[in-house]
Amino acid sequence: MACDVWGGKLDAYLDGELDSAEAGELNKHLRGCGACAADALERVQVKRAVAASGKRYEPSAEFRARIIKSVAGELPTSQKRDLGHPSGRAWKWWVLAVPALSVLIVSLLVNFYVERGKARRQLVYSELVDLHVGTLASASPVDVVSTDRHTVKPWFQGRIPFAFNLPDLAGSEFTLLGGRVAYLGQAPGAQLIYQVRKHEISVFIFQDQGPGMGVPSTPLRALSFNVENWSQNGLRYFVVGDVNADDIQALSKLLRDAG
Repeated sequence: MACDVWGGKLDAYLDGELDSAEAGELNKHLRGCGACAADALERVQVKRAVAASGKRYEPSAEFRARIIKSVAGELPTSQKRDLGHPSGRAWKWWVLAVPALSVLIVSLLVNFYVERGKARRQLVYSELVDLHVGTLASASPVDVVSTDRHTVKPWFQGRIPFAFNLPDLAGSEFTLLGGRVAYLGQAPGAQLIYQVRKHEISVFIFQDQGPGMGVPSTPLRALSFNVENWSQNGLRYFVVGDVNADDIQALSKLLRDAG
């Protein structure tokens, strides 16, 4: 798959380490692949945040004076002369060490939050996959059984604290089977079941707030399932199924257009 090939080269591309031919091919791929483009944008934002934070903590003249005054009181006279002089070895050490240390700390913090975000996304997706599998394994997978969106949508009124739109499936391969109320992090939402070629897909809709909702809107493969999510009109959509990524994207497009 093209995304698997190019995904591993995004960092080298952003750092300008690819040759012109390969960089051109990757750039062409990014123009046509929303998932890789979103991944690249996220990495660019992290790189910019690290760079900006490193400059933000450059020592000021006042900081330099305070350091000299503080350290000078504990040094012999000969070392005080070196420290007080702009070209002194001690001050050179501080000039080099403080920004480097700041960048290191910021890099570690950014990496921590990025990794924590990935772990949170994986946890949310794993929970949704469990809900999807549990629903299909249930004797009563849906509480409202209907292929008519005008029957399914009104059923949720009063059962969840928001309203949503459903797509017109005319001319598509997807069939609406029904829906039920689902919970993610104790937040109530809608779970809709669609069928395509004897495979079931779950569409989860929650309010875009609270625990678990701030996950990056990028496709992911969780276990043997493809998952896609996005935010629209204050709602967070998750599409989960053991079908190929093209089916997930096609159903997602229908839902986006309906929203």
